[in-house]
Amino acid sequence: MQRSSQLGKKYNIRLTPGKLEKPTGRAKMRSRGERNSMAIQHQLDPELAGQETRVGPPPLYTVLLLNDDYTPMEFVVVVLQQFFAMAHEQATVVMLKVHTEGRGVCGVYPKDIAATKVDEVNRFARQHQHPLQCIMEVQE
Repeated sequence: MQRSSQLGKKYNIRLTPGKLEKPTGRAKMRSRGERNSMAIQHQLDPELAGQETRVGPPPLYTVLLLNDDYTPMEFVVVVLQQFFAMAHEQATVVMLKVHTEGRGVCGVYPKDIAATKVDEVNRFARQHQHPLQCIMEVQE
């Protein structure tokens, strides 16, 4: 008991054995029943019940490589194999399409994955001092 009274004096609190004082100044918490009844009210609302919400698939983005006069063709093939998991033959076909038509499709992805791939390819090209450009466009 001696120790608890010393702690009480040190921290300016009153320690009484067997009694716990309720802290004051707390916000009122809603009970679980009150929270559930609010959710049920929204479900039973006739205006909201008649409406069905349908979420469509997210928009897809096409990742493209753009042609330039300085990036070696073999580097483009390596990029396509490393970042887009293409076989050597498929990567060569896409590389030739980039070279002849000015742009080539690397893949179609959701927005976040497409943005990550574009960033990774552009960063990799800059690290190897090539001006290769990778972009993404909304698929139509």
